[in-house]
Amino acid sequence: MSRYDPSAFPPFAVTVDLVVLTVRDHELCALLVRRGEPPFQGYWALPGGFVRPDEGLAEAASRELAEETGLRASAPAQSTAGVHLEQLATYGHPQRDPRMRVVSVAHLVLAPDLPTPRPGGDASSARWAPVRELLDDAPVDGVPLAFDHGRILGDGVERARSKIEYSSLATAFCPPEFTVGELRRVYEAVWGVVLDPRNFHRKVTGTPGFLLPSGGTTTRQGGRPAQLFTAGGATVLNPPMLRPEA
Repeated sequence: MSRYDPSAFPPFAVTVDLVVLTVRDHELCALLVRRGEPPFQGYWALPGGFVRPDEGLAEAASRELAEETGLRASAPAQSTAGVHLEQLATYGHPQRDPRMRVVSVAHLVLAPDLPTPRPGGDASSARWAPVRELLDDAPVDGVPLAFDHGRILGDGVERARSKIEYSSLATAFCPPEFTVGELRRVYEAVWGVVLDPRNFHRKVTGTPGFLLPSGGTTTRQGGRPAQLFTAGGATVLNPPMLRPEA
């Protein structure tokens, strides 16, 4: 093992970036903030920022989310208070940030029907944007997302799409009580497909531990009263909900 030479390892920073996804108007949307400071001033970006010396990564992710948008998330891989937060991936290309060497630990945040965000911190504005308009480094207001956030967003969306195949994570996009039709629209929004209602109902109600009847009904979607469900105790779906071919 070679000796440690401090001069060969200049200081670098650690940041957190957040892929915040929700379903609005039956469409998967991502949270963007407009940067109020250089670099990339005026560009749209994912919310995030530098990790403080006295905090962990999950703490930093929750703090940045609250500071820049007014939204609050729970501990990693949990869904307390209706917001799911989990670590996504680490990004460390030497040139990803023009200021210095910066390693970003990205997090995925999922929640149902999130409100209109309010900007704060170094964000001059914040908004929801349809994911279909953002993937493949599509420009936003004529320019790509800041830094490597287009890649991070794409990775976060694919994580969400794949995880709802084999886990109960799709219920994180739903209110505490929901109908099978509302859950189906979550799958359709996340996957970008149209699903057969009868087949979907048969699959989700026949998957052990996926859904539990709440005992209530609702007419909030019009028509006849629909049965309400809550998320079951299963975290892994067997059999899985396989994604249709696009």
